[in-house]
This record gives sequence, structure tokens and C-alpha cells, in this order.
Amino acid sequence: MFVRFVLPLLLLCSVSSVNAMTFRSSIDDAKWELEASKFSCRLSQLIPAFGDAVFEHEAGESVRFVLKPTENIHFQQGAKLVAEAAPWQPGIAPRYISSVKPLERTGYLKVEPDHAQNMLAALYKGMMPTFTSQEWYGTNESLRVSVSAVNFQSAYSDYVACTVGLLPVNYRQVARTAILFPSAQWRLSDASRERLDLIALYVKNDNSVKGVFVDGHSDNMGRRLMNRDISKRRAEEVTAYLISIGMEPTSITTRYHGERYPVVENNSKKNRDRNRRVTIRLERD
Repeated sequence: MFVRFVLPLLLLCSVSSVNAMTFRSSIDDAKWELEASKFSCRLSQLIPAFGDAVFEHEAGESVRFVLKPTENIHFQQGAKLVAEAAPWQPGIAPRYISSVKPLERTGYLKVEPDHAQNMLAALYKGMMPTFTSQEWYGTNESLRVSVSAVNFQSAYSDYVACTVGLLPVNYRQVARTAILFPSAQWRLSDASRERLDLIALYVKNDNSVKGVFVDGHSDNMGRRLMNRDISKRRAEEVTAYLISIGMEPTSITTRYHGERYPVVENNSKKNRDRNRRVTIRLERD
């Protein structure tokens, strides 16, 4: 089975490489650039006359890869992604990784995290992740775009060091958070404290966050004044905890609303469970 699969793939690659329009960096020109911060690690290579190959590992998420042609017409029908042997690796069989669809409007090829990791592994072994398409500019020629493995291992070491220093979450993951409470309760659970720890850690590292809004809510069970009081206790409990772990008190605005703003109708136990909450909202400049 393996032989039947690899043999046609070898023939396809050898034939297409002869007749295809090929873009890749030369040995002399291949360079990897790393942009590193606590929020993301971006490892990229310029592919001359074509565009950019970019690995991006954002805080709190898995690595992804995007091939960014300067023109969006190259991969209108998508592409096959294969790890091929470099010219100095004769006899190594190509390895199929995935089929990739172009993103609307941009024409970029976005590779899912699992396959992006396969690309990194292939590059570390000296192989070239290669995208192929049957048509180039609507001609009979096929298109091949390869990511060069030249100088990759040293760049990869720096990339790994960057990923170790990433925050455990990114802005999107903490910008809007809801902490839920049991009926008539306002004390924080261990899970709620862990979530608030992540929010505080992010805020301490992102100077663009200028405000934190803490809003307490309740369901509609019981009297309105009682519900308003318990929503106040919940909001104050969250604010007190955030301050206790180092957040600046002047950056926090604490409010409480009782049952006035349900996120869903209070017409079932499940919905009432969702309405007993404190929301934490981050605001940037």
C-alpha cells in the first residue's frame, strides 16, 4: 500500500518539477526572520518574486502557517502540500501533508496547526514544504512554491526559545470573560480564581489595556433588591480578588445590575445558571 502511494507521488513530483513554474529562495538568499514577544512568535521567510512564508505562534494557541502570495490569483483552486527532499538529499521520498484551500479575498493559503507542525518537523530535517497547483496564471504550466530549509535549524532554536516565553493566553481569550456562580452564592471557586489569575497576568503584561470593567449580575429568582445586593457582592468579590493578586485598583470599574441584564431569558434552570455571573471586560487604547 505504501509503495503504491509513494511511487505515483514520486513520479508526480519529478514530472511537475520539470514542467512547473517554481518559486523558492536560493541557498544564498534563504533567510529566516524571527519577530519575538510575549504575545507571539513569528518566523518568516521571503520567497523572491512570490511572497512570504510565515509561521505564527500566538500566545494561548497552536502554531499556524500562512503562505502569502503578493497576488491572490495563484492558488484559486487550492494546492497540495508535500514535504520534498532538498536538492542535497537524493533518494528521500516526498511526504504528503495536506490539501489547502485559499482564503477568500486574500488568496492566502492557511495551514491548520497539526499540519503546520508537520511542516516545522520537515524543515528541521532539511526537507522543503512545497505547495503545488495545476495552473499558473491560467496557463498550462503548473506552479510550485517551496519553503527553503537553508539556515532553518538555528532559526528554529530561537523560535522555540520564544515560544517558551509566551503568555498562556492572548487578548481575544481574556477580553470578555464570564464568571458563573451557584444560586445565592458570591464566593469564588478555585476554577474562577484560576481564570482571574490568567486575566490579571495578561493585563500586567499588556500596557495597551487601560481599563477593566467588572459587572455583577443575578437571575430573577427572589426579590429585586436582594438580587441587586447579591450581584453587588459578586462584583466586589471579583474586584477584591483581582486587586489581591496585583492589579491596579484605579484601573478597575466595578458595577452591579441585579437581574436587569440577563444574557438569556430566565425561563429555565439552565438559563438562570448562565445569568448568575460577573463579566470582566478589558478595554484597550
